[in-house]
Amino acid sequence: MNNLFSCIPPFLDHEQFRDIVKTDQIRIERIVSYGQSSPEQGWYEQDENEWVMVLTGFGIIEYDNGERFELKQGDYLNIAAHQKHRVTATSDKEPTVWLAVFYPD
Repeated sequence: MNNLFSCIPPFLDHEQFRDIVKTDQIRIERIVSYGQSSPEQGWYEQDENEWVMVLTGFGIIEYDNGERFELKQGDYLNIAAHQKHRVTATSDKEPTVWLAVFYPD
């Protein structure tokens, strides 16, 4: 048995990505952030859809059209494939634990 909250370090100077499940059709990933954000000029744009949920902390996701979403504990967002997005902020007071599910378009 495993636990999503196990092995979370007390501090990280970079985000931690860990695959929970990975197949040809789906990838479930735990992401841990401590105040990290996307690089100023960096945008994520992937070939698959991404459903993301904040389990602890908070995160702000911004689309390239300026639309912003502040996700707190229990909030989730579905990001369509090829939608340019970035993380503009995460909590620096506690770990932000994300659960991300990537699935085909």
